[in-house]
Parts: sequence; C-alpha cells; structure tokens
Amino acid sequence: MPFLSILARAAVALLALTAVAQGGDRITGAPFVTRSEVIAPSAMAATSHPLATQIALDLMRRGGNAIDAAIAANAALGLMEPTGNGIGGDLFAIVWHAETQKLYGLNASGRSPQSLTLQYFLDRGYEHVPSHGPLPVSVPGAVDGWFQLYERFGKLSMKEILAPAIDYAKNGFPVTELIAYYWNRSVPILEKYPGFSDVFMPNGRAPRKGEMFRNPALAGTYETLVRKGRDGFYNGKIARVMAKYVQEQGGFLSERDLAEHRSEWVEPESTNYRGYDVWELPPNGQGIAALQILNILEAYDLAAMGHDSPGYVHLFAEAKKLAFEDRARYYADMAFYQTPVDKLISKKYAAERRELISLDRAAKSYPAGKLDHGDTIYLTVADRDGNMVSLIQSNYRGMGSGMTPPGLGFILQDRGELFSLKAGHPNVFAPGKRPFHTIIPAFISKDGKPWVSFGLMGGGMQPQGHAQIVINLVDFGMNLQEAGDAARIRHDGSSQPTDEIMDDGGSLFLESGFSAGTVRKLAKMGHRIRSGAGGFGGYQAIMRDHEQGVYIGASESRKDGHAAGY
Repeated sequence: MPFLSILARAAVALLALTAVAQGGDRITGAPFVTRSEVIAPSAMAATSHPLATQIALDLMRRGGNAIDAAIAANAALGLMEPTGNGIGGDLFAIVWHAETQKLYGLNASGRSPQSLTLQYFLDRGYEHVPSHGPLPVSVPGAVDGWFQLYERFGKLSMKEILAPAIDYAKNGFPVTELIAYYWNRSVPILEKYPGFSDVFMPNGRAPRKGEMFRNPALAGTYETLVRKGRDGFYNGKIARVMAKYVQEQGGFLSERDLAEHRSEWVEPESTNYRGYDVWELPPNGQGIAALQILNILEAYDLAAMGHDSPGYVHLFAEAKKLAFEDRARYYADMAFYQTPVDKLISKKYAAERRELISLDRAAKSYPAGKLDHGDTIYLTVADRDGNMVSLIQSNYRGMGSGMTPPGLGFILQDRGELFSLKAGHPNVFAPGKRPFHTIIPAFISKDGKPWVSFGLMGGGMQPQGHAQIVINLVDFGMNLQEAGDAARIRHDGSSQPTDEIMDDGGSLFLESGFSAGTVRKLAKMGHRIRSGAGGFGGYQAIMRDHEQGVYIGASESRKDGHAAGY
C-alpha cells in the first residue's frame, strides 16, 4: 500500500504546514490531524467502510440500538471488505450496557478440530501450522457471536438487522480503492483453492476500484440465518457443506466441531492509567499486552518528553519488548492454561519489569517474566440510550485460509496458524482448543462512566496501537481524531506472534512525522530504525462527552474509515 500511505501522510504534512502558515494554534500544537472530529447528539458509528457506517446509522434511526447496528455493520463489512473479515472468522466484543451501567466481554473465537492432533503435525515435519489451506482452519465463531450479542442485548429482529447486507449482496456495491488493492494481492495466493475464484474473481480477476461486486451466495447464507438463527449455520446444510469441503481438501473440520461450538462471556480486564480505566479482554487474545505496556510507562513523565522525542519512543519500544516476551510465553486459551492475568497486569509486576530498561540503550532482548504460575476490521457504535459497542472481527491473514465452501459466499479463517507446535508451550496445538488471537477490542472509562470505545486493527500492531491511542489522549492531550492521525510507532521482533523476541533487538518502524533528530538519536541508542508505509493499523473510535451530552467520532485516515452520527 505504499502509494496510498505516502499520499495520506503527505496530506497530513501539507495540512500542518498550511495551519502553521495561517497561525492555526490547534493544528500547530498537534500537527497530525487530517480532519475534524465528528460530533453528534444522539448516535454515532465508526467503521472501516462508509456504507457500513451508513447502515449502522440507518438502523438506529429506525429504532435499533447500538448492538443491532454493530451486527448489521459487521454483516455488511463481511460482504464489502472480505479482505479483512467475514462469517468464516472470529469475533470479540466489549459492550457498555446503559441499563445495567456495566461492561460485558464476549469471546466468540472458535476452536481447533477435535480430530486433529499435535502428533499429526510432528509426524509430517511441520515446524509451524501452515498459513493457508485446510490445516489452519478453526471453527468460525462470528455467527454465534452475533446471536449471543443479539439475544442478550438486541432490539430489532434479525431480519431487519441483516436486510441491508442482504440487499447489497444481491444488488451489488462499488469496491473501494484500498479494498481492491488488498483483494488483488490475495488472488495469486488463494486462487488455487477450489471455490475461491467462483466467488471472489468475477471476470477471472479481483474487482477493481469502482466496479460493482455481488455475492448472491452470501445473501443466501444470511437469509438462512434470518430463517433458522445460529443453528442454521452450526447445524444442518451449511455445517455439512463446510465440513465436507474442508475434509475433501485434506482438513479436519467436522460437523461435530461446528455443532458443539459456543462463545464465552468473559469479564474484561483493566488497569488504571493516570486516572483512566483501560479495558481489554483476557487471553486467548493479546489485549492485556496493551495494559502491560501502559503499566510500565506510567512511571515516566511522557507528557514532558513529548510525542516527537527519542526518550518517549525509546521507552515505548522497550516497554513493548517486555510485554511481548510475556505475550509469547504466557498467553493462551485459559481453558487449557491458566494465564496469570492478575500478576501480569499488576503494578508491582510492572515495576519489576521496568527495572530492566536502560534509559539510554536499546535492549537486544529481554527474558520473559518469572511468575509464580506455570488484516481484520474494527467498528464501534453508540446509541441515544448510551449503549456503546467495541467490536473486532477477522479471518486472519486478510482473506483467510482460501478455503471457500461451495455456495456459501465466504472464506474460512486460518487462525489455527497461530498455534505453537512446541510441546509444553501454553499455546501448543491441542484438539478443541482456541488459538492465540491477535484481534482485540478496547474501551476506556473514567470515574465509572464510559469514555472511549476504540480499536486499532493490525496483527501485532494492535496492543502497541491501543497503548499509543491512550497515551496520545491522556499524556499528549490530543483530541480523538488527532490521537489516531498522529505518527505511529511499531516494533517488530518476531516472525510469529507467539515466538519469542529475536536476539537482535528487532526493528523499530516509525511513520513519517517523527523528526530527523529523533530518528538519529534513536539509532545512536541502538535501535534498528526502519521506515514503513504500511502495517500501522486501522483505527476507529467513539468518545462520550458527558458534560455536553454528545458523542465524538474519529476514523482512520490511512484507510477507508468513516465516522458519522446524527
């Protein structure tokens, strides 16, 4: 995506220079803002596609709540942005329920096939689970996630909720530029798998920018969900088609695996960062890594250092390395391994880990902590009653495994790739186990009241991005849009999300916006600096302004993000 990202960053720089020339103090103080925040009195939606945002708002205008709107938007994104999500994938959500004044967490991730074993991989010489094909396929959890959310909090009928996506699937929608770009990149990898080209390569290729795309097979699958509910997906014809197809390709997904799947309601985990409670979901996801990063950094005066300072960037990179060593060592499905979450996100543990950081030298590696115990979419919606939903959904690796069951209109995920094949590792492959997960929703509250529902998609960038958004808002005083537009830091130190950090210290990627002087000083401190045009994630957020009684929305300027309200 170099040409798109370069243009976006050039626009940011031009906007900042223009503001300086015009004496615009607001922009001069935080020169990253690309657009104003969106402010509305009654409802707000922020998604990665303008049409999905409109669907969410239309549904709330017709009497639906934020939960209805989030499901409707996700269904539309599964159609319109198949490069990042779909009902062949998993889902996680955090819901602020206005009536009970409480946060609820939902883990709607699927498990590995019961008939596939670790020994199968070892006998065939695998060092990692393959990235594509039938072997990394795990049970798709998103549909059960929709119905769990709907049955607990929904207001309208599922027919009303899925109607907009069904209409677009039948009649078509124009493909946007960025999605067309990623779609085209996936074709050479996935076209060899049976069924993929039938759905996703009309005219023998990926759709181009502005071309209309239709997916009548997906419309039919959604109509089955309307008629038969979640059981129409996990039992009966659709389940038989999925299982038969995967097994014909040499995989192990079975009708039993699908029939026995259930999502799990979980308690969100939090840490208090300078008076703000930051919420994430517990493992098998990586959300608590963001809390670990924030806990480590809380002891430093980041506001005095400033966003464009070698001190801040250095400390952020080192805190990330420490948190990700624990991520690699301890995060796993807690039904199989009791990840010591309370210890990992405690202030005492953060203080112990912080002692390892040198203020003037980058570490090549850190040990995991010693404990007393063994490409994605994000959307957020808020309604007039005060309900807020933070929802993330993904196939993993863009369009997923390539496994495209006939007549259903979607691709199955390849989340199983994230299992370890090392015996004794907490995330080692096992039958019926949920793999380590990268997708994480987030939420911030203040004094017991909801403040910001947000997410930042993008693999291992996600907890790094979550922490940076919180720091931008709390330490650097940026507004909601500035917090997402500000130049980002990404440290890469592993080839797989569950591998330990490399002993060479990894690479520090910095978006344009950090000064040359800062970059030079970081290099002298031992950081291997890399420039990167992509891989910095996609951000959406909604803030509740209790004093004014309004919602504020922000969307990702690097992608097709769109925030709107009424």
